[in-house]
Amino acid sequence: MTTDQERYDRGMTVRREVLSDAHVDRATAAATELTADWQDFITRVAWGDIWSRPGLDRRSRSIAVLTSLIAHGHHEELAMHLRAALRNGLTVDEVREVILQSAIYSGVPAANTAFRIATEVFRSEA
Repeated sequence: MTTDQERYDRGMTVRREVLSDAHVDRATAAATELTADWQDFITRVAWGDIWSRPGLDRRSRSIAVLTSLIAHGHHEELAMHLRAALRNGLTVDEVREVILQSAIYSGVPAANTAFRIATEVFRSEA
């Protein structure tokens, strides 16, 4: 049986690979008494349990995450995961296709916002 510490360590490794050391360092440094348990939880559960599962590769997980974030209007998370999608091997052209596909199922306004955010993110990454 995997311990919480093993899940945390595995999660931190994946989190850093997907989001970057700089992002994770900022997030963990900004943790407060209020948010410390949250940082631990997302590291163990989202990154250590879910992102670490063998059933999907990281490219596929990024596609799933992008579509969900677009559908639910989670714009701050969308910007972060657009950067992650590039680190996970998606191209800008593939991200375009994900956003276009999302327009059909999540709506034109959601895709319009996603394209605006992607344009800003990719401009800053260039």
